[in-house]
Amino acid sequence: MSHVDAVLLPELDGPVPATLPSALGLLSLALGVGALVAPRPIARLTGVDDSPVARAVLPAIGLRELGSAAGLLSGRRPAGWAWSRVAGDAMDLTLLGRALADRGGERRHRVALTTLAIAGITAVDVLAAVRVGRARRARARVIRMQIAVTVNRSPAEAYRFWRDMENLPRFMAHLESVRADDLRRSHWIARGPAGHRVEWDAEIIDDQPNKSITWRSLPGTRVPNAGRVRFVPAPGDRGTEVRVELRYAPPAGALGRVVAKLFGEEPEQQVRDDLRRFKQVLETGEVVRSEGSPNGISVRQQAMQRPAQPLPASRR
Repeated sequence: MSHVDAVLLPELDGPVPATLPSALGLLSLALGVGALVAPRPIARLTGVDDSPVARAVLPAIGLRELGSAAGLLSGRRPAGWAWSRVAGDAMDLTLLGRALADRGGERRHRVALTTLAIAGITAVDVLAAVRVGRARRARARVIRMQIAVTVNRSPAEAYRFWRDMENLPRFMAHLESVRADDLRRSHWIARGPAGHRVEWDAEIIDDQPNKSITWRSLPGTRVPNAGRVRFVPAPGDRGTEVRVELRYAPPAGALGRVVAKLFGEEPEQQVRDDLRRFKQVLETGEVVRSEGSPNGISVRQQAMQRPAQPLPASRR
């Protein structure tokens, strides 16, 4: 997992800790080992020790729990394994319901308590399965990109310009404004599809002067995003390699990416264009524009192209 993924993905997980599948796996492991190693004490504790069938079923339940534990602890398809626990819980509740109807006295009391405990575990499993599945879908729609450009300036100069977040709209065409609220937090306003504006708050979470800046959106934004820019001395004393790693999760998911590409708004190309403008601003002090190179690559903007001519100084 990249540094930026590690920053963004916990936000996409929402209120569910990233360790939840592992916690469920450990619970399954404990239940499975208990059912296999000590079926008689477990039968007595749950109130079904008077049934030879129940004592035979407990090892089978233990094997099922161990299977769920192996799947959850492996980290593969956690949502599917979480739902497998829900299915197992439903089977256990069915068996306990039958046992409750056939027993009385102290055994009935123990079966009832066991049923309440399993019902509580089922509720937790359902909640976990839903939220882990939601987080998985959010992770699947994350757009990832890594792009670099070499600028003829020192790492200190490149870092200093980028570190002033209010400079970003000077070369990022999709940004309307960035307002620095303090040394780490800022408010961003971007132009979205069809003229919609998207706003979010972001924070710098790692700042290494003249080397790198890592930032992320604050929880609750419509478009969770995170990024890292590194300033690496270029070989042969040729300036600085500016390496950008960016992650964001558009709300429309895969459909949104298809529509964006259909209309020419390719996210990676936009970032490449932004970095070219960053290079121009840092090396010349301004973005060199012409009527033949409008901002962006949308269908509408391409249709507006005319033979390239230098813009008048008043329009630069």
